Amino acid sequence: MPTRVFLTIDTELMWRHHAAGLPIDDIVARSLEPAGVGIGYQLAMLSQHGLKATFFVDPMPAVAYGIEPIRRVVGAILAAGQEVQLHLHPNWAAAREEDRTAHASFELIDFTYAEQRELIRAASDLLVAAGAARPVAFRSGSYCASDDTLGALAELGIRYDSSHNGSEHPWPSAIGLGVRQIAPVAHRGVIELPVTLIEDKRGHLRHFQLCALSTTEMREALDHAVRAGHVATTIVSHGFELANRAGTRPNAVHVHRFESLCRMLEERRGAMVTSHFADLPDLPLGRDDAPLGPSLIRTGMRQAQQLWSNLVAERAA
Repeated sequence: MPTRVFLTIDTELMWRHHAAGLPIDDIVARSLEPAGVGIGYQLAMLSQHGLKATFFVDPMPAVAYGIEPIRRVVGAILAAGQEVQLHLHPNWAAAREEDRTAHASFELIDFTYAEQRELIRAASDLLVAAGAARPVAFRSGSYCASDDTLGALAELGIRYDSSHNGSEHPWPSAIGLGVRQIAPVAHRGVIELPVTLIEDKRGHLRHFQLCALSTTEMREALDHAVRAGHVATTIVSHGFELANRAGTRPNAVHVHRFESLCRMLEERRGAMVTSHFADLPDLPLGRDDAPLGPSLIRTGMRQAQQLWSNLVAERAA
């Protein structure tokens, strides 16, 4: 049985640009289409390599700016044949365009069960209003979720969650699963698809996010999953992640990683199948899939690459 790959792209308006007082057109450009390597570029690369991806879209900025910016990005994703599922940063629930200091709590787990359920319900309704189908999958902003979050998702009919990140446990990723849990598992009424992890140093976990792993680490994590017969590999990126933090020019390191990842997934077609949540058959659950083990050489090479990225590629133009 091939390993299912969930190539997920968290898609959101960035709070830092809102808080800095930028006009909405600049916030949208720097968040969703920064420096020519945003959503449009990523959709084109996915199409070129014949890959499926899930865009977890946060519709909550519509509270401050209206639904139109969200409708445009949802439409572009769907027109490209990719799927839209639900993302949520709750701080936007109290945001206002005229007062850039106003916000709700940044962490979903700060809210009660009833409050979380209402936030998720409201976000789901906004996503549908933006043109998406009713979501069947969810990821909380900053991986911030708890067992209450999963219970609220189950009550709302959302079947899948992908917020558990053992490298960020127990805060803000507070779901009651083991830190090394990477296989899909039934938990609190939903199917949890944890973010994939590697062990970069003995006893230290690092999650499979584009800005967190080198190309070599990604390649070895994919090959490890195939060799071990893992049920799923869940990869994270962001719509803005291929540009510098200011959104003014490409980050060459991250662009190279994304292009390499697309090539690697295409090359492994058959052994690995990129998948949409909405199309999933029943997955085997409760397996004991284990993260890739540590390598000092591999980790050292990535740390050198990260230093260059932070000192050079992240500088604003």
